[in-house]
Amino acid sequence: MRQKSFDQYAEKYDSWFLENENVLLSEVKLVAKTLEGCQNIFSVGCGSGLFESILRKDYGIEINEGLEPSKDMAEIAQKRGINVTISTSEDFDYAGKKYDTIIYNGCPGYITNLEKALKNSFDALNVGGKLIVIDIPKESGYGLLYNLAKAVKSWDHPLLKDVYPRNPYPIELVDQANWRTTGEKIETMKKLGLTDFEFYQTLVAHPVYSNDKAEEPIEGYDKGDYVAICAYKR
Repeated sequence: MRQKSFDQYAEKYDSWFLENENVLLSEVKLVAKTLEGCQNIFSVGCGSGLFESILRKDYGIEINEGLEPSKDMAEIAQKRGINVTISTSEDFDYAGKKYDTIIYNGCPGYITNLEKALKNSFDALNVGGKLIVIDIPKESGYGLLYNLAKAVKSWDHPLLKDVYPRNPYPIELVDQANWRTTGEKIETMKKLGLTDFEFYQTLVAHPVYSNDKAEEPIEGYDKGDYVAICAYKR
């Protein structure tokens, strides 16, 4: 998972989101939509707990437990009131605990063996429970830009001139990610036995303009640069 990179850049991660406030708000609105009516929630890859703290304050959505491999990120999340276990999602042992909802928000691209991680979570879901996977699709505008920046090791490249956001995601964090297509993630989730899929998306505007205003989430996955896949254990 993302431990090495995020241990060094935990504060930079938070700063980027706070500098891109409308991107953050768009993503929070999407996460809140997927969690409507959800209880007993566990957050995999909770990072600094930034999203969880906003969800608690602005939406009344309580996420009190999480998992995060980066010690530096986990320390910030714990200060924000989350009980964080430091471990990778592949190695984490739920130790028999069961949850009604398990969410992966923004972390799948930093998980090496996503199928193993999701299998661990699937086993920890109660029957009828909901698994939520939210990330940047590889095929999206952001996904294509990020992979190009990763390939050239910089945002400062002629091929990227005037086509990336004014405050781009730190190249050090882009370089560590491995984004997957929406189709790949759906197939992995189906393989585990998840059913009754629902999809929501945001950041429909081109990345250059995505911080101009906060967007409301819409159904589907064919337009947005941030996509939520929700499915159930029946």
